[in-house]
Amino acid sequence: MGYGDVNNNGKLTASKCQLSIVKCQLSIFFAWMVVFALQKPLFMLWYRYLYADASAGDWFSVVWHGLKLDASMAGYLTIIPGLLLITSLWTKHRWVNIAMNTYFIIVSAIVAVIFVADMGLYEFWGFRLDATPIFYLISSPKDAFASVSMLYILLGLLAMALVFFLIYGLFRKILKYNDFAQKEDDRHHCQLSIVNCQLTTSFVLLLLTALLFIPIRGGFSVSTMNTGKVFFSTDMRLNHAALNPAFNLMESLSKQKDFARQYRFMDDAEASAIFETMVDKGVMENGEWKMENGQRSTFNVLFVILESFSSKLMTTLGGEPGIAVNMDKLAQEGILFTNFYANSFRTDRGLVSILSGYPAQPTTSLMKYPRKTQNLSGIARSLKQAGYITTYYYGGDADFTNMRSYLMAQGFDQIISDVDFPVSERLSKWGVHDEVVFNRLLEDLKEEARLSTDNGQRSTFKVLQTSSSHEPFDVPYHRLENERLNAFAYTDECLGNFIEAFKQLPQWENTLVVLVPDHLGAYPENISNFIPERYQIPLIMIGGVVKEPMRIDVIGSQQDIAATLLAQLGLPHDEFTFSKDMLNPDNPHFAFFTVPDAFGMVTEENTLIFDNQAGKTVWDEGEQKGANLRKGQAYLQKLYDDIAKR
Repeated sequence: MGYGDVNNNGKLTASKCQLSIVKCQLSIFFAWMVVFALQKPLFMLWYRYLYADASAGDWFSVVWHGLKLDASMAGYLTIIPGLLLITSLWTKHRWVNIAMNTYFIIVSAIVAVIFVADMGLYEFWGFRLDATPIFYLISSPKDAFASVSMLYILLGLLAMALVFFLIYGLFRKILKYNDFAQKEDDRHHCQLSIVNCQLTTSFVLLLLTALLFIPIRGGFSVSTMNTGKVFFSTDMRLNHAALNPAFNLMESLSKQKDFARQYRFMDDAEASAIFETMVDKGVMENGEWKMENGQRSTFNVLFVILESFSSKLMTTLGGEPGIAVNMDKLAQEGILFTNFYANSFRTDRGLVSILSGYPAQPTTSLMKYPRKTQNLSGIARSLKQAGYITTYYYGGDADFTNMRSYLMAQGFDQIISDVDFPVSERLSKWGVHDEVVFNRLLEDLKEEARLSTDNGQRSTFKVLQTSSSHEPFDVPYHRLENERLNAFAYTDECLGNFIEAFKQLPQWENTLVVLVPDHLGAYPENISNFIPERYQIPLIMIGGVVKEPMRIDVIGSQQDIAATLLAQLGLPHDEFTFSKDMLNPDNPHFAFFTVPDAFGMVTEENTLIFDNQAGKTVWDEGEQKGANLRKGQAYLQKLYDDIAKR
């Protein structure tokens, strides 16, 4: 029956009709609350090694504080059923019943995918599910699954199916007590007495649906519902567990476009005043600052961007012994920057920081916006204008995360990727092993040396991006038992062999080789996003143009490589607003980095990490604690102002 019970005279009891359908809507809302609440202890059980020291009170607090986001998400998901329940009071057709079931099939499937994907990816990403994995999946499904085994994927699909049937089964049980398409003959007999029921129940359901605004918005306070409202502990692991992954994803997706309204910490005048004290003096003086020694002659430049390397892999920087032994050796031969930081946590962010001198963002990857990245300044573009030939080497798919469109817009003449190698050499899930890519670069260098004449040859800018030290760490090398460390040792071995061979070529004497990671990745394992060590990486400059080894202790980050390099070449870098020449003593020296949804800033006086979701500082050390808060906020605000304009 559609509306409740019919009495002995064939008349519908209005009170029972009203109670039945109102009860259905309330049941749907609270059922979603239960589903979302149960996800939290399941998440903590799955990652029990992270929550081994959590007390019973911590588990309760996670669920309790998480109810705010759960209620908001439940409110969103109850709006359509509420409207369909109202419609069911007035229609004579069974389409409402079909629509209701279809809705719960679709939504249950989406929630199941979110739950399982969130659990599966947290180990790799270190934060709850947001728009980032979706971008990787859409842009290049093949590479998005390259880090996991087929068994892992199959188990994930089975888990999604199981969760789907459990969620849909719950709502199907609720719906089966309410047949929203009453039989035609029943409706005919009840027509006269049902009108009052329809009007009364429609009003009640409409009121309940409107009241969903309260949990959706998060009450009547000035602030609306956001993920930071569930943060309750100084232990970020507990705050992460309290998050609702569906809400977190929805909020992340909503932040992807309106850059001009994000991260408004202060008025524009204050932000601009602070920002002006933090940029390269050459930028603020319209590029009029000149190097002390005047214009330098041009030299070849080679960047080797090392997948996921960290300072902890080098004994020179206080890390583990016997891993990156060649990096340690090269650090003694060249220029080692000892206080250097990555700008972010993923390759696409790191590449833009290195090659464009542009800081990474906490809520998005600028590489996903070709219209904006084509307006970015870049090292390749600057060197190409100076007459350089530019080439990019990568053993993987150059279309991953819009990389090809970005590299082309940056001015690379040639992009060599996996499709440029024989199928027989594509033995890695990411494409071609590092050894093969280094060999290809070496052969090209030999060919260039053979073709060179007494009249000289145009200078070259080459970039080689490694990939073997990435999950799943399947490398043709077996020196260390730990598969992660063994993969890093493999790439280090490939690098060392390449450098030794390169030294035998005539180009070496006129080449600067820059060794820099894209970000810190798989080691140290399970490192928190909210400690400075998460971003400490090596920067080494070697080559024939380096006359003597030295250590440089000034603080800097990936975004500063562009201005530093161009200044050494005597080329203008005033277009690189966010990049600073680290060798200019008049410049401010600091490192800036971001991670969803936080930023960090390191200076000699203060090392600070601020969590935007929680709205509070989570790391604050140094002689002047808190000194970098307003600086970092102003810097991030001006960064998003700049993005909005591009």
